[in-house]
Amino acid sequence: MEPYGKTPRLGGNKRVGVFATRSPNRPNPIGLSLVKFHGVIQRDGKLFLSLSNIDLVDGTPIIDIKPYLPYADANPDAQAGFAQTAPDSPLAIHFSEQSLSQLAELPAEYQTLQQFIIEVLQQDPRPAYKKSKVDTKVYAMHLSDFNIKWQCELDAIHVLSIEGV
Repeated sequence: MEPYGKTPRLGGNKRVGVFATRSPNRPNPIGLSLVKFHGVIQRDGKLFLSLSNIDLVDGTPIIDIKPYLPYADANPDAQAGFAQTAPDSPLAIHFSEQSLSQLAELPAEYQTLQQFIIEVLQQDPRPAYKKSKVDTKVYAMHLSDFNIKWQCELDAIHVLSIEGV
């Protein structure tokens, strides 16, 4: 039986199978590959995908296919069939004194963590039904090696704390 989850881009209230989303939260550690799709081939009553730029051993089953999203995936030469544009304009991201202090105490290897948090939160990962309403909930997410707590207020997100896991 397929596990279910809620995705922010689908409204956040509708439960869908994890294989119906682009979520990396899977029931088993499967590999993810960005491939070029050339079409479908029918041979001897079977359907085959014609793919290139693939990093699989011949005969490896492909169990899940997701569309390419130019704003989320990293291949500037790729073409997308739908969802060509990024989500709505990004929100302003503000850091509390506590979160700035926590960032300052991190080793040099995490010098880009603040920018990474900004880029993720600007996509507003809250459920879609919350985006047009007053929302006082404190959210938390696991990002890299950290738990990030944040809250949305009008047109900005406030990072409350950054704690190592």
